[in-house]
Amino acid sequence: MIQIALLGFGVVGSGTAEVLTENKALIEERLGCEYNIRYILDLRDFPNSPFGSLVTHDFNDILNDPEVTVVAEMMGGSHPAYDFTKKCLEAGKSVVTSNKEVVSTFGVELCELARKHGVRYLFEASVGGGIPVIRPMINDLSSNRIHKISGILNGTTNYILTSMRDLGASFSDALSEAQKLGYAEANPSADVDGIDAARKIVILAALACGKLADPKTIPTEGITAITLTDTKVAGAFGYSMKLIGHACVAEDGKLTAFVSPRMVPAANPLSRIDGVFNGILVDANMVGEVMFYGPGAGKLPTASAVVADIIDVIANREAESKPILWEAATADDMAEFSEYSCRRMFIVKNASVADSLPSAEVREVEGVYGILTESMSEKDTAEAAARMGDALLSVYRVL
Repeated sequence: MIQIALLGFGVVGSGTAEVLTENKALIEERLGCEYNIRYILDLRDFPNSPFGSLVTHDFNDILNDPEVTVVAEMMGGSHPAYDFTKKCLEAGKSVVTSNKEVVSTFGVELCELARKHGVRYLFEASVGGGIPVIRPMINDLSSNRIHKISGILNGTTNYILTSMRDLGASFSDALSEAQKLGYAEANPSADVDGIDAARKIVILAALACGKLADPKTIPTEGITAITLTDTKVAGAFGYSMKLIGHACVAEDGKLTAFVSPRMVPAANPLSRIDGVFNGILVDANMVGEVMFYGPGAGKLPTASAVVADIIDVIANREAESKPILWEAATADDMAEFSEYSCRRMFIVKNASVADSLPSAEVREVEGVYGILTESMSEKDTAEAAARMGDALLSVYRVL
């Protein structure tokens, strides 16, 4: 009998308990063994829950129980989630998690601890909610060199931008609606400022190149400055505005990673991903471009990914699995961001500034002008923007 402990009984934690219970017969049949939820750690009591009797307020109950071999961490935040994870790994317990903050910040250390103590540290649910993407990148794309990853990695921002485009809602109105529907937190900063997406893209980038960048150091822009006019200019060119996490690995191994709003052409499949859904495009040298799509958050989709990792740990408990091992990315591992090039969209008051831009296409929308350029570097874009002065309203990267 495999004994499991859950850390956290919020949305994902309660969903994980539900999946493990509702699909217990199916999972045990596929595993060929039985399992049991022995503990649920939370500060609160849940007297009306069928799992209420399993709740403990003392982490040591889990840590000191030698029969608990699998721990699912779904607490959120860095502490005490990191501290508990570290202690569990050191005690010889495998840990699975949905906590992208812990993975993106402490992943190098925790993966090494798992290797050192002969256990597993898995985090499928940390990126893309219920979308299987991490395990396919590790296993199914292992014969490929991954060049580029672009993804809609945050359902809250995607819902807001979809509402602005389709309903003509302002940013503030779309955010308020997202909060009413439970898609956005009361304090939505992690979502709308791009912090959540930054944590996720550095995890995906580490899977591609083996180097985990500090999410606090990569260029990160959110969506708070996007206006309805901006979305209309995008539409005039047949584009959709999306918050994109992007990572690319150059031939010399240098990594570029950043998060920003981007105008996505209709021909790109990410342009058609709307609402709270996520989508991730992975470009690999042999298979080409692969698309992962599905619910990027939510109780049961994310819990499904957590349980998938639990199943992986149990199914391979007697096998010698290759550990995930990363190095911390240094400044020498990162490409010079000022040299990153892509097409740009300048939104200006005066179309005459287009004369100074490379191969510009101009369209007028409600008294302002969208100027679509050929590829320009970050440095050249900044210099062009400075020359425009007050004529410039905004400038966006184009995917």
